[in-house]
Amino acid sequence: MIGYRGPTACAAAGITYRQLDYWARTGLVEPSVRPAYGSGSQRLYSFRDVVVLKIVKRLLDTGVSLQNIRTAVQHLRARGMADLAQMTLMSDGATVYECSSPDEVVGLLQGGQGVFGIAVGVVWRDVESALAQLHGERVDTGETLIGHNPADELARRRNRAG
Repeated sequence: MIGYRGPTACAAAGITYRQLDYWARTGLVEPSVRPAYGSGSQRLYSFRDVVVLKIVKRLLDTGVSLQNIRTAVQHLRARGMADLAQMTLMSDGATVYECSSPDEVVGLLQGGQGVFGIAVGVVWRDVESALAQLHGERVDTGETLIGHNPADELARRRNRAG
C-alpha cells in the first residue's frame, strides 16, 4: 500500500497545509493510511483520500457550506473506488447531489437544480497525474517512492541512506 505525506497530498489536491491540518483535526477528511499520533508524527493519505481532498476544495471554491460538504464526504467514504470514478457531483450551492448517469445529470438540470458539476473521474485523473510527479511512501517499509520526476536527487539519496 502506498501513502502520501501531507505536503504531497496538498500539492496534488491544490490546498494549503493549514487546510489539510484543519480538515484532519476536525474529521472532515482524515488520513486513512496513518493518522497523526502526536507532535512530529506523519499522517499518510491514500490515493482516495487525496481525491476527496481535491473534491472538498472544489466544493468550497464554489461556495458550498462546510456542513453540506461534510455530508457529501460521508457519502463519498461509503462508496466504492469504482463508483467514485463514474460519479458526477452536482450542486446548487446549497445541496450536493450525486449523479451516476448522464440521464440523472440532465434530470437534475431540467428540474432547475444543479448550478455546477464535478466529474469525479476527471478529478481522479488530475490527482493521478499530479501524484505521478510527486512522492509516495510504502507503508510496510517506509521507503520513499520517487515519482516520474528524474531531477529529484534528494529522494534517491534518502532511499540510499535509509
